[in-house]
Amino acid sequence: MKSHDVIELLALAALWGASFLFIRLSAPEFGPTAMAALRCIGAVLFLLPIVAWQRQSGALRVHWRAIAWLGVVNSALPFVLYGVALLAINAGLSAIFNAATPLWAAAIGALWLHERLGPLRVLGLAIGLAGVIGLAWDKAGLTSNEHGISATVAIAACLAATLLYGYGASYAKKRLAGVSPMAMAAGSQLSAALLLALPAWLQRPQAMPGTIAWVSLALLALLCTGVAYVLYFRLIAHIGATNASAVTFLMPAFAAAFGWLFLDEQLTASMIVGGVVILVGTALAMGLWPRQPVVVNSA
Repeated sequence: MKSHDVIELLALAALWGASFLFIRLSAPEFGPTAMAALRCIGAVLFLLPIVAWQRQSGALRVHWRAIAWLGVVNSALPFVLYGVALLAINAGLSAIFNAATPLWAAAIGALWLHERLGPLRVLGLAIGLAGVIGLAWDKAGLTSNEHGISATVAIAACLAATLLYGYGASYAKKRLAGVSPMAMAAGSQLSAALLLALPAWLQRPQAMPGTIAWVSLALLALLCTGVAYVLYFRLIAHIGATNASAVTFLMPAFAAAFGWLFLDEQLTASMIVGGVVILVGTALAMGLWPRQPVVVNSA
């Protein structure tokens, strides 16, 4: 990779790592559903003009059904689930669980797409799953906080979101192969925004959110979703999907650093150990030995 590619990779990891911070700051005041809906709307306003400028709108018309479903499973539902999760657990922990996304993508790819998993990739799935179970067991708890969410529910929401991301990656590979990635990104955000519009209105906040919540949501939509998609697809074009997937291993570090810096969140020994185990398993399951192209996602 050239130096500017490394800078863009680090920028993408920082943006996707910051998304956990911004969700944590905005979800308590907006609520998970309204936050997710406004995030999608902001991303659509950023991405659709780019798609039109690149003359890729035709892909949206031709593949609208598949892109709409991708928006449901890869944006609408995971965004809401992470909003729920970050009402009860910190940014670093949620980012560590998010790093398990490629584990589910590999498992679903093997079961649904009949992709061959060699011994090392199967070992990676087992190691990664063990890391997820161990970390979840250590952090789980049944006591609900002021939002009515327990740590166990929050962790389950995180893992459900990563499972959806893994399914979304396999679905896109099967149903949308060859379709413009930018068209998929913009179209999926549009369908997610439409799906969430009514629930968001019904669950709108009773009081006007504060300035920090609004700024966090704007940055989440425009930078962590809109700009991040553009950066991600630029990196895939310049350095390939496998090298771009290195962002999976950098995101938790940025999320934990931002949580510590801005929210005084603590990084515990169990988070470090569990995170290392999950990332080792993820690296094997992704086929980095030998190297294989993969798809990754943000929160």
